[in-house]
Amino acid sequence: MKVCRRATFNSAHRLYRKDWTDDKNKAVFGKCSNENFHGHNYTLEVWISGNVNQETGYLIDLKIVKDLIKEEISDRFDHKNLNLDCAEFKDLNPTAENIAIVCWNLLRSKLASEYGLVVKLWETENNSVEYDGN
Repeated sequence: MKVCRRATFNSAHRLYRKDWTDDKNKAVFGKCSNENFHGHNYTLEVWISGNVNQETGYLIDLKIVKDLIKEEISDRFDHKNLNLDCAEFKDLNPTAENIAIVCWNLLRSKLASEYGLVVKLWETENNSVEYDGN
C-alpha cells in the first residue's frame, strides 16, 4: 500500500558551482545561473509505503506526515533563498535533484524504519524528479 501527502514551498536559488567561472556556469546552467537568483513554486509529494494497520485502517496517519513535512521541509525552505539561507545548500548546488535528496534525507531521519519513502519534487508543472534513497 502507498499513501501520499502533497505540500508546496516557494524558494529562490541559483544554479552554479563556486569552483567554475561565471562563463562556464552560464554555459552549463543558462539563465538558472543568474547571479540575482530566480524562484520556483515547488510541489513536494511524499509517498509512504507499508502495511495497513488492522486496528486503525491507516497505513500511517497523514496528519503525522503533514506535520513532518511542515517541520522538516516547509519551515526550513519556504520563502528562503536556498543558496544563502539554508545550511543544506552551503556547499551543494540546489538543483531539483539535490533538493529532492535533501528532502528525502530529512524526512527519512524522522520516519519509522517500517515505512518506505519516496519523494517527488515538482520544480515546474513540466519538470519533476523522484528519489527513493537509491
